[in-house]
Amino acid sequence: MAATMPTFLTRLFRPFTSSTRMGLNPDGGAARSFPEGSQKATVAAGCFWGVEHLFRKTFDGKGLLDASVGYIGGDTKNPSYRSVCSGRTGHAEALQVVYDPSQVTYRQLLEFFFKMHDPTTKDRQGGDTGSQYRSAVFFHDPEQESIAKEIKDKVQKEWWRAGNVVTELIREFELE
Repeated sequence: MAATMPTFLTRLFRPFTSSTRMGLNPDGGAARSFPEGSQKATVAAGCFWGVEHLFRKTFDGKGLLDASVGYIGGDTKNPSYRSVCSGRTGHAEALQVVYDPSQVTYRQLLEFFFKMHDPTTKDRQGGDTGSQYRSAVFFHDPEQESIAKEIKDKVQKEWWRAGNVVTELIREFELE
């Protein structure tokens, strides 16, 4: 029996899954494997397409192994684009990258994250407004939490002294 092919929009606006690939069969198949020692970083900084583009442009060939976009941090399972945009699900548009820490560090990724968007605007980036466009770092372990706190403090004291940095630091939610 042939698998039904999901629609383009279903694949485009999917939540994060355990697989970082948008396959034609999202419910089956093997997840992509990465080299031993690779790590994940998850950030939200406005529209996820722009964030993904900037990370790929900056880190492709420099330790970035994969990048995928999706929704994180909400209370609705498998939210649709429309429901996330309603502001009622609590999700943020986010980017999750898999990287090789021997080529690029978590610290370098977060410093870039804070430089590529305005961390002083609550629930907004540019013309995009709503809680889904908030600035957030979803840390995966205590070491990432410590680095995220340190960098956020540095950003507040040295880079954005005129405004209050509102970036949320959140323990990673279970990816949907």
